[in-house]
Formats: sequence, structure tokens, C-alpha cells
Amino acid sequence: MNSQKIIYVKNLALLFVLLFTTTAQARVYLDITSPDFRKVPFAVPYFSEKNESGKIEKSDRDMTELLTDGLEFHGFISVVPPDRYDGSQDTDWLNLGVDFVIITDYRISGDTISFDFRLIDISEGKMLIGKRYKGPLDVKDKIILRFCDEVIYQLTGERGISLSNIAFSSDVPGGSKEIFVADVLGRNIKQITGHKNLAVSPKFSPDGKLLAYTSYHPGNPNLYITNWQEAKITRAVSRHQGLNLAPAWSPDGKTMVITLSKDENPDLYLISNEGVILNRLTKDTGLNVSPAWSPDGKHIAFVSDRSGTPQIYIMNVKTKAVRRITFQGNDNTEPSWSPNGEWIVYSGLYEGKYQIFIIKPEGGQPLQLTWYRDDHESPSWSPDSRQIVFTRLHKEDRDICTIFRNGTGFRTLFHLQGHQSTPEWSTRME
Repeated sequence: MNSQKIIYVKNLALLFVLLFTTTAQARVYLDITSPDFRKVPFAVPYFSEKNESGKIEKSDRDMTELLTDGLEFHGFISVVPPDRYDGSQDTDWLNLGVDFVIITDYRISGDTISFDFRLIDISEGKMLIGKRYKGPLDVKDKIILRFCDEVIYQLTGERGISLSNIAFSSDVPGGSKEIFVADVLGRNIKQITGHKNLAVSPKFSPDGKLLAYTSYHPGNPNLYITNWQEAKITRAVSRHQGLNLAPAWSPDGKTMVITLSKDENPDLYLISNEGVILNRLTKDTGLNVSPAWSPDGKHIAFVSDRSGTPQIYIMNVKTKAVRRITFQGNDNTEPSWSPNGEWIVYSGLYEGKYQIFIIKPEGGQPLQLTWYRDDHESPSWSPDSRQIVFTRLHKEDRDICTIFRNGTGFRTLFHLQGHQSTPEWSTRME
């Protein structure tokens, strides 16, 4: 097996997943959307280096903190601080009041690190997961977060999202707005563009490897695609006179829907990834912007003012049949379809401020998630459909925040200088 890839002992993985199956069915409190949900208490004692038993280094604390942050990010786990029990792996866990403990041992050999992770159910007195990962030292954080996502999977039946990213537009010195990408824990923030002008609306390809965005640097809002993980491989895709806005990748990653105003009226067009126009989806029926694909690729949600005010509509891509789904409020914009297909989130004007709402694709009564007297804009779903990232305008600041689908857990995701806007959540990354 390629030594540059993370590997694990397959027989252990299979064994302990099967063991978990016999106990997980009773854990209905892990339905984090339940109104009476309570956070699950965890302990994550300090990582232990096998060759330095009993000696805790700064690196041990740092790795422990990373796993803790990854677990708590998902919103339904509360980790007891290690300093409450000296971070020891040999602790009376029942007395500490935790339900689960993760014990981690590791060994470094040259430029390679290997981890042994164990997830223990204290109430049952059983080990639920036992996994061994091995890889280069420079990917140790990814190994830790991969195990974190495995823990989330064992508790909820769905993989965690620790290895996902968020793209956004942010000010840089000199006054321009550029595109950035950060991991969800804010540990690695990377500037992607250097146009020295306004760059907005980044959208990840379905595999998370490419970014489409609009930049005004040539004097016209043109559409670009970049491989953000590689060395600045960027190409112009659509440079029609007028608007080339708000790209939306199809679920298969082969096409996009964008707004063009080359024929004066802003309308939706289906284009190839090379910029070839394949189909005009709307024609002269008011302003048509902000497309978002359904996960099955059969429909798009979009914004149109054809009824007199901006509202959310659903189009059957094959037949072009359109129906309106929002009727509450006179300014509803920026729809985003949840990856599980169950909800559409959007920003709606309510009592003079833009708030975050979710609504079923078939329409009905929307649910309001935010209530603060700030503007909340540009929502985007997490890959597990449980969280929403958006921009909050608070006084003179624009920050990237998240909230859970049930309206709880409001938090500022990154604490950065300048103003951040138009966030986009990627799929899970390997």
C-alpha cells in the first residue's frame, strides 16, 4: 500500500463497527434535532507517545485540542477539559460523568506517525471503535480529524464534517476583496485569488477540488474557475459583456447554471465547464439570479422578481416548468438546497433585517432560524445538512457565522480582520 496514504488495520475496523451495531440502536438521544436533545459528555485525555510513556509534551496537548475541537464542532458533543483530571488515560470515568472516552497512543518513526485510537462506551464498558492509522507527519492533523469523523459516524450514522472547507470573500490590504478558503476549524486560511479587485460568490465543485467565482478585475464581472489546491491554475470561463454571476455547479460537476445579462435582461443559462452555452433556462421574465441545484440534479431553486418582488422559485430543468415556493415577505433571496434534499435555506427580509429561513422544496410555512437585529445573508449548507454558514452584518462588521438547522448554536466561525462575505461550504474532503 502507498506509504503516502493514511491506512488502517481493516480487520480491527470491521470488528469494532460490528460491535457498535449491537449497542447503537438504543441511543436515540443522539438524534441532535430532537427538542429534548442533550450534549453527549466525552473525555479526550492527552495523546500518549508510546516511547515516552507518562511524559506530556506540547505536541500531545495540541493534538488533543485538535480532536476536541473537531468533536465539539459538530454541536452535540461536550468534552470535559483534560485539566479537570490531569489529562490522564487512567481515570475513574464513571465518577467523571462522561459517556464516552477516546484513548489515543501514537508512535513516531522518522517522518512517519502511526496512531492507535480507541472509542470506549463507559456505560456499556465496551470499546466501540479500534483503529490504526499511519501516514507522513505532515498529514497528522488530517489523520486525527478523519478519526473524529469516524466517531461522528458511529454515533449518528453519518460521517462527520471535520474535513470540509469554507470558501469566502474577504478584504485584503489595499482595499480589494479576494477569495479565501479555510478549514472549518479556522486553522488553515489560504488566499486563493490575487486579482486586486472585487472577487465574490465562490462555489465549490461537487468534489471540492475546484472553485468557480466572479471577479470584476478586467472591468466586467466575469466567471472564473480555479483549482484552489494547485498552483494557481485559473481560467476564464464566461466573459460575456454584462453580468456573469453566481455560478451553481450541477451535482455531476459537468455543467453550471449562471446569470448572464448579455441580452440585457439578467437570465439563467446552463453552460459547460468550458463556458459553452447549452441552454437558456429563463427569458425576459424579470430578474433571474442565484441558482441552486437540487441534489438529484432535476431541479434548480432561483430568485426572480417576476411577481413584483424577489421570491424563491423552483424550476424543473428538463421541462422548464416553474413554481413559486415563498409567499411570506417581499424580499426572499439566495437559496441553497440542503445536500439531503429536504430543505432550502434562504435570506429573507423581516422587520427591516435579513434573516435566515428554511422551507421545504414543495413550499409551505418557512421556519425562521435567526432573530438578532443584524442582517444575515448568503446561507450555505454543511455537507451533513445539519448546519448553515452565512454572513452576519453586525454594526460595521461582516463576519462568517454558523447555526444549526434547528436554530440553535449560533456562533462566529472565524475571527478575522476585515469584512467576510458570500461563504460556501464544501463537500467532505479526503
